[in-house]
Amino acid sequence: MIPFQLPGDKSISHRALILACLADRQSRIRNLPGSADVHSTRTALAALGALVSDVDVGVVHVSGPTAWSPSPQPIDCGNSGTTSRLLMGLLVGLGVPGSLTGDESLRHRPMDRAVYPLQSMGGRIKYAERRDRLPVLVEGRTSGSLRVLRYRARVASAQVKSALLLAGLGAGVEVEVREPGVSRDHTERMLSSLDVPIEFGPLEDGGARVLLAGQPDRFRLPAFDLTVPGDVSSASFLICAGLLMGQPVTIDGVGLNETRTGFLNVLRRMGAEVTERIEETRLGEPVGRLEVVPGRLEAFEIEADEVPVLVDEIPVLAVLAARARGVSRISGAGELRVKESDRLAGLARNLDAIGVECQERPDGLVIEGSNRLLNGTVLTRGDHRIAMAFGSLGRSPGCSIEVNDMACVNVSYPGFWTDLDQLATRSES
Repeated sequence: MIPFQLPGDKSISHRALILACLADRQSRIRNLPGSADVHSTRTALAALGALVSDVDVGVVHVSGPTAWSPSPQPIDCGNSGTTSRLLMGLLVGLGVPGSLTGDESLRHRPMDRAVYPLQSMGGRIKYAERRDRLPVLVEGRTSGSLRVLRYRARVASAQVKSALLLAGLGAGVEVEVREPGVSRDHTERMLSSLDVPIEFGPLEDGGARVLLAGQPDRFRLPAFDLTVPGDVSSASFLICAGLLMGQPVTIDGVGLNETRTGFLNVLRRMGAEVTERIEETRLGEPVGRLEVVPGRLEAFEIEADEVPVLVDEIPVLAVLAARARGVSRISGAGELRVKESDRLAGLARNLDAIGVECQERPDGLVIEGSNRLLNGTVLTRGDHRIAMAFGSLGRSPGCSIEVNDMACVNVSYPGFWTDLDQLATRSES
């Protein structure tokens, strides 16, 4: 069984590029993915004066500016919510003015969740057109610093948490964030590995806390050399296809951060044999081999407390539910309504269109699995995860599914269709 090598993790890549710009010397980042989202972060940083130079395919050198320069034009964050929210925090923390916008999809996504706490710190940030939506304007600070922040979030969000940590890091002030659940902790791990005084971890009530110590006049980080781990969220689509084809899947060099692998626990409950083997740590991130062997798929239930660590994999799990024995239930996933599209509505609409019994609920889905023939056209509405999930289902026996916008996968996984073809070829041989 030849292991797959996946493109670099998108979430880690965004953060690595930004933190490299705060380093005291040039940093080297390998396995940087060619996805559109990561390109948005890269070009945004360049617009602010950072030097991001290609050395080889997927390898860049990054040097932060000696003096951040405001971009004369609005910074286009494309379709990337991570780019927009993390840059808000960065600009507010450094006191650098700038205007952030994005494509039509991103301009419909909520921004209050990041803007409000940044304003509470003293950040001068306001909306250019509509409240709670891009574009936003960050005004420079002429004197003083930000205030210490103690923030209790209503929704667990790694993007918002990271924006606040970047603001605190840039301004040298203390930031404490408490969340109702455990969200991705890439920023915390990377900062800790770079010797930034930070504490983080789960709480007894099921929530999580992070505390960044104040460091006046010190936000220059040590330079680093990072090979970005393979993206485990991208892996989920190949794993899905393998399970439906009856084909084992092995992936090497993949990130195995437990705040990103919650979907693997669901696969185990469904009957798959899943093996994770951590082989090394890169800038605080556990990396290793992932092996998944198919089994008979059984229905599952997901509730709100599990959603933050598998929110991006719900489209994959939903299409697996279409082929599982029994009725699967997903609840507490209302956050999916404010992603690149309303993913709950998109999943329900497309499952129904291909012949799957599915009930859409305000915060989830109820999906009845079956072995019936599934066929029809899937409308992605530009959502890359909808496209890849149904693309994976479409390669399985008894399915004839057309994805109307195959190119939208370039947002996160440009080589997806090639890798899916390769997996299908292995299954047929």
